[in-house]
Amino acid sequence: MGRPAGAQPAHPDRPRTRRTAGRPPPEEGGPVIDHTLVKRFRQEVGDRLAHQRRLDQAGGIPPMSGEDERQFARALIAQVLEEFARGEIGVGRTPPTVDEEEALAAGIHAALFGVGRLQPLLDDPEVENIDINGCDRVFVSYADGQELSHEPVAESDDELIELIQILAAYSGLSSRPFDTANPQLDLRLPDGSRLSAVMDVAVRPAISIRRARLGKVFLTDLVGNGTLTPDLARFLAAAVQARKNIMIAGSTNAGKTTLLRAIANEIPVHERLITVERALELGLDQFPELHPNVVAFEQRLPNSEGQGEITMAELVRRSLRMNPSRVIVGEVLGDEIVTMLNAMTQGNDGSLSTIHANSSMEVFNRIATYALQAEERLPIEASHMLIAGAIDFVVFIEKRNDYHRGGALKRFVSSVREVAGCDGRVLSSEIFTASEAGVAVAHAPIACIDELVHHGYVPSAGGGWA
Repeated sequence: MGRPAGAQPAHPDRPRTRRTAGRPPPEEGGPVIDHTLVKRFRQEVGDRLAHQRRLDQAGGIPPMSGEDERQFARALIAQVLEEFARGEIGVGRTPPTVDEEEALAAGIHAALFGVGRLQPLLDDPEVENIDINGCDRVFVSYADGQELSHEPVAESDDELIELIQILAAYSGLSSRPFDTANPQLDLRLPDGSRLSAVMDVAVRPAISIRRARLGKVFLTDLVGNGTLTPDLARFLAAAVQARKNIMIAGSTNAGKTTLLRAIANEIPVHERLITVERALELGLDQFPELHPNVVAFEQRLPNSEGQGEITMAELVRRSLRMNPSRVIVGEVLGDEIVTMLNAMTQGNDGSLSTIHANSSMEVFNRIATYALQAEERLPIEASHMLIAGAIDFVVFIEKRNDYHRGGALKRFVSSVREVAGCDGRVLSSEIFTASEAGVAVAHAPIACIDELVHHGYVPSAGGGWA
């Protein structure tokens, strides 16, 4: 799919030729959707759908499945559009063309079951991130590094907030409030994308959507796109098989979650996995052929009375009582770190997690800072001792715009550290470090090389320090 019609560069002062290389020109002449009609017809179809649900319930008929309801809604949409066309002809106006009617039908269906006018962006496989600073200030980042402005996604800020409130009510395991009393929201959209929204703490509602473009992803895929070398992929696969505890670090949007998914897909199919997340995002349970035995935990926020909260730390503790082969914590941001590290030192080997950091070395101080803020109030030295006993490897991934290649966005693992012990501070060795090309290559001896070789790691010629 090309970029949105009429879109302009988000940074017009930059040379356009460096930002748009490889993307086709926008499509011209497509049908213009009347969003007022979409809103009106969405209400009509929604009312008829709700009426049918009530009739089924009164008649003792089992409720429709999600797919059956979508099919029924499509029939209702066709019915409503046919009635509208007859009405237009009846008063002497031209009815919608076939293309216009198809566009209206898609818009109504998206408004009912998708994310309204955001749906075309989420359907575009090349879209990476969507930033919305009010209904008419929309900026889209593409996989090839482009950053373009986009048409409005709602008629008003109030309509935008209403859309997010609807999503918050039906996404995730429990309804999440988004209003003046709860002005912050994090959730996972039906397609796996991560949405973060705020209101009343900014002049206009602000929303960021980070696309999950690679759902079912393997280490071989990351080798193919240049994130990993084949040698590093073999190392990570062997580390998983050897049940090493791995912490994946990087900046925002560096690709930590995608890398975690790829590493997790090296876990043997018979193992029982428990994932713990603030908002469901990993989606390992979506692929039963890879992971048939998965329990996905999601943090629960307090209700309007401040009750009912279930924290990440509580969920990590609960996961240990659920017979896990491995515990995977989607993202460490707070006091759950102490519980997770304790779990790693108590026989739950092979755990995975991600953390925000600017380098592989900074990870240890970042964890110690979280531990100091936790309920346990661990001093720095105690935190470093806990880290040394819990984490085996830190994998650092970063992103960079390669302006020598027309501004293409590149993600790559640039460092891997092996934890070697503690002497007041965590002792570590950078066993893979960035080459001139960027991606990490073997750099120093691996202390547990024999164990990794036993689990299938074959270092490349001249690398691996076998």
